[in-house]
Amino acid sequence: MRVISGEARSMPLKAPKGMNTRPTQDRIKETLFNIIQNEVPGSVFLDLFSGSGQIGIEALSRGAEHAYFSDTDRDSLNVIKDNLAFTKLSDRATVFRGDAAVSLNSIHEKHFDIIYMDPPYSSGLELGVLRELTSMKQVTPGTVIIIENEKDVPLDHYTGLGYSIERVKKYLRSEHIFLKLCKEADDR
Repeated sequence: MRVISGEARSMPLKAPKGMNTRPTQDRIKETLFNIIQNEVPGSVFLDLFSGSGQIGIEALSRGAEHAYFSDTDRDSLNVIKDNLAFTKLSDRATVFRGDAAVSLNSIHEKHFDIIYMDPPYSSGLELGVLRELTSMKQVTPGTVIIIENEKDVPLDHYTGLGYSIERVKKYLRSEHIFLKLCKEADDR
């Protein structure tokens, strides 16, 4: 696992020990960032259910202004901090320990540009975060929300929460679901 591009290019990253995380493969990460490459520079990036922090670190390396990382696992948080220090990106990062939905209320930004979530598959944890996001003024119809999930999950529960599905990129065992808040949901 490494940083693919940008100022920390080719730097290796640690992953938490054990089976509690499943780091995104480099080729999938590269495809993801090819899709969002124009949105990343200067962005406020949220990496929720962060694991090793590799997605947020990739965003910082590619020019994100600031990245927020949230995870509940103490070992994961230590790995994220080590990876940020090693890549010399700590000064543009904030790390929270705790539930992703609760951590959102600790972030005081005017807006969120990109929100990336990689919750444990089949956990449904992203639904609680999506519900929380609909009531936050930092989330606009322009905010890009990306969920990494197991392949071929039903998508109707996302639209039922007030999001439009902008794109689904399928891989061998997983997929990235790109969402945006519907304009009607923004009238809050």
